[in-house]
Amino acid sequence: MADLFTFENLGNLTILIFLQAVLGFDNLLYISIESQRAPADKQKAVRFWGIIIAVGLRIVLLFVMIHLIDALAAPFYHFNWPGVLEGAVNFSTVIFIVGGIFLMYTAFKEIAHMLSIDHLEHDMSGGGASKSAFQAITLIVMMNLIFSFDSILSAIAITDVFIILAIAILASGIAMLVLADGVTEFLKRNRMYEVLGLFILLIVGVVLLGEAGPAAAHAMHDDTLKIKVFGHEIIPMSKSTFYFSVIVLVIVELVQTGYQRKLAAERTVEQAEDA
Repeated sequence: MADLFTFENLGNLTILIFLQAVLGFDNLLYISIESQRAPADKQKAVRFWGIIIAVGLRIVLLFVMIHLIDALAAPFYHFNWPGVLEGAVNFSTVIFIVGGIFLMYTAFKEIAHMLSIDHLEHDMSGGGASKSAFQAITLIVMMNLIFSFDSILSAIAITDVFIILAIAILASGIAMLVLADGVTEFLKRNRMYEVLGLFILLIVGVVLLGEAGPAAAHAMHDDTLKIKVFGHEIIPMSKSTFYFSVIVLVIVELVQTGYQRKLAAERTVEQAEDA
């Protein structure tokens, strides 16, 4: 036990908790948005059980990946169409592609749903939900595992001590349980930020697709395995670019919201003066 709590392991644990917290923001955002599609009286339970089950499965996935990382890293298919499509595909590549496409589809679908007249009337009348509690929990668990794949791979790169990794995952799960209700209530009170959240999820989908390009190459430390389309490598979006994009979107939304409130206040004053 003393060997477990070494300075190196404690330092790795600190870095891992920070990493899980940063990478878990988009996951928490998805959970908050998706849970609102469940019946109103079951939304809190959906968030709770969705996070609990997902964290448990994430620890199982971590255990499996530590023991099977070499098998998962090996490419199982090579593209060999010179000048058109080149590179290799491994398990990570498939996860990133499926996750990215699913996230982008979800974001586009929900944005289109918001713009429909039926949806607006549905929201104003306080009607029922579009998904059952079971469907919402299933989607939350599935997407949590897809989100966690990137963070688990990053975590394993820092340390292979299972207990340290598991503690970091449990800490991130507790943080999500604490914050999930607050984030959801904020989105309910400020519906315009739900649109912002969906656009952030759209960007996350693009990020996952970008990660698919060099996944096999990074795993095997062989740049020739990078996926190339028409001679151009698929380059992942850097984390700094991703967070800068998110910050810009948030700032634009805050400025626009403040400006709209100012205009509304000015119109109220003008109407009062005219009366």
